Amino acid sequence: MALNAQKLDVMVPGVEPSGYTIRIGRGMLGGLWDDIRSQWPKLNPFIVTDAELVKAGHLETLVGSETIPTYIIEPAGEISKHIQTVVQIVEMMETNVLGRDSIVIALGGGTVGDIAGFAAAIFKRGVPVVQIPTTTVAQADSSVGGKTGVDSSVSKNAFGAFWQPAAVYIDVETLGTLDDRQYRAGLVESVKHAAIMDAEYFDFFETNIDAILNKDMRVLEQIAMTNCRIKAEVVQQDPTEKNMRRILNYGHTIGHAVESASEFTLLHGESVAIGMIAAGKLEKALGLAADGRLERIEGLLVKLGMSTVIPAEIKKEQLIALLGKDKKAIGQWPRFILLESLGNTLCKNEQWAHEVSRDIVEQCLDDLY
Repeated sequence: MALNAQKLDVMVPGVEPSGYTIRIGRGMLGGLWDDIRSQWPKLNPFIVTDAELVKAGHLETLVGSETIPTYIIEPAGEISKHIQTVVQIVEMMETNVLGRDSIVIALGGGTVGDIAGFAAAIFKRGVPVVQIPTTTVAQADSSVGGKTGVDSSVSKNAFGAFWQPAAVYIDVETLGTLDDRQYRAGLVESVKHAAIMDAEYFDFFETNIDAILNKDMRVLEQIAMTNCRIKAEVVQQDPTEKNMRRILNYGHTIGHAVESASEFTLLHGESVAIGMIAAGKLEKALGLAADGRLERIEGLLVKLGMSTVIPAEIKKEQLIALLGKDKKAIGQWPRFILLESLGNTLCKNEQWAHEVSRDIVEQCLDDLY
């Protein structure tokens, strides 16, 4: 039956193209505040960081003796990455009488950047955010590209928004204060970038693994630049993850399920390492991996100290249930990113994410115990 209603069309103009600059260097944290103040002189800053960053002295290095309203996430890490933290940030900004002439400064790792970016996206319908990543995972991945969000009680990043930063500042010397577990786990995102887009970068990683593990700042600066180049190339083509940007989720689909099932006792990178091995096993099951790349990827992950098996206490049934709730699931089942060869992601029928049957996924999960 036809609708008996009047009709009014609303034409919404497209968003104008925009961009931002990523600055990468060594020992630059102490000089950033003057640069931020000079670039956004009319905006009132609000800092989001965490207790570990304060303890490491990074907050003091950034702002010196200046008093800036600051929200300190405590405890640090994924356990605080929930909507209540965002509410507290927004309400603290309001208590400090901040408005749309504000700018949020995210000083910290991936969790800080995700929370602060999401708070900036929704505060007064959006204020700028500057990302200052201080961990391997944030410098490699999460600070670039505008993905922000927090977890629900059911799954990762259930609340979120695309909110591109106004600028990104990467000082690789901040990695010197990371503990070894956090440092190594964060490097998994770099391995992922090499696997999906740059075989030469993968070779570089293998060749320079000792220097990387010893935190050679010259090498870390090169890694940061390569990671940002790869991430930027993908994001520029698909900023809101309609298709190609999904390749950045290589290893993350099963990895996120493992991370959630562990109740975040596993770090993000540790979980993604398991997810990358799972993806490699899916490729083998589908006849896509005859070049020995899974063995090379696994070898590099092991050198980083990553486990490549699912902990026994995590049950396969938990993972299957979580996969059905993946935020990118279609018909309660996710699509998977697969490699065609090392450094090349599979694209079929102009699609970068692919259907894999539940039976094949379950078989590959069984192989990971």
